Amino acid sequence: MNARENARAAILQSVRDALRRGPLDATQVAALDARVPRHTRPAHDEDLVARFMRKFESRAGTVEHVASRDAVPAAVEAYRLAHRLPQRAAVGAALKDLAWPEGWLIHHEAAGITEALAVSPALCGIAETGSLMLASGPDSPTTHNFVPDDHVVVLETARIVDHFEDAWTELRARPQGMPRATNLISGPSRTADVEQTIQLGAHGPRRVHVILVG
Repeated sequence: MNARENARAAILQSVRDALRRGPLDATQVAALDARVPRHTRPAHDEDLVARFMRKFESRAGTVEHVASRDAVPAAVEAYRLAHRLPQRAAVGAALKDLAWPEGWLIHHEAAGITEALAVSPALCGIAETGSLMLASGPDSPTTHNFVPDDHVVVLETARIVDHFEDAWTELRARPQGMPRATNLISGPSRTADVEQTIQLGAHGPRRVHVILVG
């Protein structure tokens, strides 16, 4: 039991002592758990990958499908050429084992203000809304999500879940524990503050491209 669990147990024991009541038995625990409200989740019969792609693209995001993880660097290079970006990228350390194109300047640190392109691994994708969930940490600095104009996100198709609630379950199950920051991304940054006209790249990337693997 860690320090947080010890503190929680101590607080609950103080409450029981004040009420002159011992720990709840299994039947009482089950009865209380049954009272926890269950969210209504939208029903659909669409394939999860197809739904994620459709939803994400509806918000000005782009998606590419590759057969394997080894194909990711070539897909990123094609994206770079299409948008005439420099041969430099901030790449999440979780992707550093990939064979990046010769001549590229790759680093795995936080993205600076001169960064044009970042490549990040996603924790999971959410088919319900076409959203990406990214967890901060040494392997995926949060600055990669907001600083560069172009953000390429690598997502394994096996990690596309159905609903938001499923994504939080994936987050809680991380071996590293809960991250300091969690970002939900549903396409490029945008605002309509000026004359109600949509502007992309207001508070983050102008373009977000997802490479689906598998």
